Amino acid sequence: MPEQSDALNLLDDLIARARKSGADAADAILFESVSVDVAQRLGEPERLERAESKDVGLRVLLGKRQAVVSSTDQSARAIGELVERVLAMVKSVPEDPYLGLAESEDLARDIPDLDTFDAREPEVSELVERARRAESAALAVAGVTNSEGAEASWSRTHVAIAASNGFNGSYTITRHGVIVSVLAGQGTAMERDYDYMSAVYASDLDRPEEIGRRAGERAVARLNPRKVKSAKVPVVYDPRVSNTLLRHLAGAVNGSAVARGTSFLKDKMEKPVFARGVNVVDDPLRKRGLRSRPFDGEGVETRRRHIVEDGTLESWLLDLRSARKLGLATTGHAARGPSSPPSPAATNLYLEPGETTPAELTEDIPYGFYVNELMGFGLNPVTGDYSRGASGFWIESGEIAYPVSEVTIASNAKDMFLALTPANDLVFRYGTDAPTLRVDGMTVAGR
Repeated sequence: MPEQSDALNLLDDLIARARKSGADAADAILFESVSVDVAQRLGEPERLERAESKDVGLRVLLGKRQAVVSSTDQSARAIGELVERVLAMVKSVPEDPYLGLAESEDLARDIPDLDTFDAREPEVSELVERARRAESAALAVAGVTNSEGAEASWSRTHVAIAASNGFNGSYTITRHGVIVSVLAGQGTAMERDYDYMSAVYASDLDRPEEIGRRAGERAVARLNPRKVKSAKVPVVYDPRVSNTLLRHLAGAVNGSAVARGTSFLKDKMEKPVFARGVNVVDDPLRKRGLRSRPFDGEGVETRRRHIVEDGTLESWLLDLRSARKLGLATTGHAARGPSSPPSPAATNLYLEPGETTPAELTEDIPYGFYVNELMGFGLNPVTGDYSRGASGFWIESGEIAYPVSEVTIASNAKDMFLALTPANDLVFRYGTDAPTLRVDGMTVAGR
């Protein structure tokens, strides 16, 4: 991991050069990453990869124009060329009245420790063992007949940002992951399924055997799927896919989409968009969160906030540009890479759990569909019309009856949000998380 002072010194030098060469303002960002990934299939090693990268990006502002350049070469010559190139570019781009760095009062001053850095780098042998244990457990499940393989990974990313408005800060985040995918059945009647998990600390991962067992049991449970007749029924989303509804929400409350008028929720601020009692939170300050960050991509202070509170939409996701365009203040949701300007993005987004168990959520359903896999990206961001391929299990008299495949589920996201009921089984597992969710009145299109 680079010394914090070294990274910030590099960025400060870039900014000073840009200002000296004529820029009105500038900011710079550095990503320094290392990752290791191992894979095996049927007990035999298939891949061992280690990647290291160091990318620096410079954004300059000249009046109401901006340009961004990036480089993986941090030599003195390359840095000089970087500054020359970005200043040549900025003179040729159109003006944007909403550009500008953060004001001093918006900057993060006291940068909290969010415990996102697991200091111990695992040995390759440890990663190999995690993958082996996960695959072995999956293959041990009765009915599993083959494997698509198992992987274990680790990564560490150091992020540093500095700007001519006086901000500078850095943080490091680590990630451990395990994934396994297996097949059950024989011949043309085979089915596949998987399980995976990632965590900031290795100690927070589920045991590889648990991940493998879940993958194997899910694959076996999918054997001999049936077709169902088209019907309008309650659809229950497994936690593995329920977070997709939150991702659709995140896109709809993204300040850039709202400012362009391309969001189906653009006119819903401070109005009910979910049923009473439903809360959606974005928490960039969550300890050991997969998407935690002590400041945003513009150096702005981050804080936990309700996006939806008691069913009512309370906040957009805003960076400085989208906030200015909407006549609002930034919410500290700017994200950026080395070669792109800031844009809004969620952090640790989650839907708070309800009071009902998953079993209680389904017990009064005479006929319904429990979905645990989705295909396609079938949401119209302007209208909210929703249609996705799905597979899972048919519900009869409140109980799982048999596996189902090759169906489509459809509705409109605005109606779905209002008809949504959460269970009490929220687990922070993916970075965008939701418990089991029931959505009444959806169309399941089958045979």
